[in-house]
Amino acid sequence: MLEFVEAVLKSNGIKEIWDLHCREMAKFGFNRLIYGFTSFRQGTNYGDIDDMLILSNHVREYLDVFVGEGLYRNAPMVTWAANHDGPCSWRIVAERFARGELTEAEQEVIEFNHKFNVTAGYSIGFGDPASRARGAIGLCARPGLPQDAVDRIWAENARVLMAMNSLVHLRISTMPYSTARRALTDRQREVLEWVAEGKTIADIAVIMGLTNSTVEKHLRLAREALDVDTTAQAVLKASLQKQIFLNAAPVRA
Repeated sequence: MLEFVEAVLKSNGIKEIWDLHCREMAKFGFNRLIYGFTSFRQGTNYGDIDDMLILSNHVREYLDVFVGEGLYRNAPMVTWAANHDGPCSWRIVAERFARGELTEAEQEVIEFNHKFNVTAGYSIGFGDPASRARGAIGLCARPGLPQDAVDRIWAENARVLMAMNSLVHLRISTMPYSTARRALTDRQREVLEWVAEGKTIADIAVIMGLTNSTVEKHLRLAREALDVDTTAQAVLKASLQKQIFLNAAPVRA
């Protein structure tokens, strides 16, 4: 456990942490994981899929439908984790099914999951001080491992599993992330950070040794990369994605 903690704390990238976590969770019988984090949740709306951080070692065929086609939006355990903090056994899905509580859309998700042997596991919801931020992870048991066995594994290792998953969530959710299409360049990040410090375009041009038009160009490209309309929105979004880091300074549009 201590070696795992040290390795996670020393890691410099999301992929390195995620690969390590997948290997460690497999030792407990959870050989397929899916993690999601968003800073743009509003009620039952998780925001634009392009603004989410999604990590998984499920097969591509599964992810293309579950994530790519938005099936996750009707997944019972995703809904649970989006609205609760802490761990929950997937047993509650079978119990809800037995009581006739699953919607038609939820049943379609269950049927799809069964095709890929996604039948037993645990989900964990992670709260966040920011009301619009939310994280969750689904730990799927290896094929052939029934929910009864998964529940016993969890009962025997609950504190360790919660500590490991919570640490990984805390590390990953505070690291820079973006899709390749939305990644900011070093120049774009720098001009946004100066804007966040309250500097004008003329100020930034002097500080960075650029012309006003070049600063304006970097700001325009940053807005396009982040898919927002104003520079103030770009500063906020880049901050939420941990692409820039803000001090307590006024933001000018």
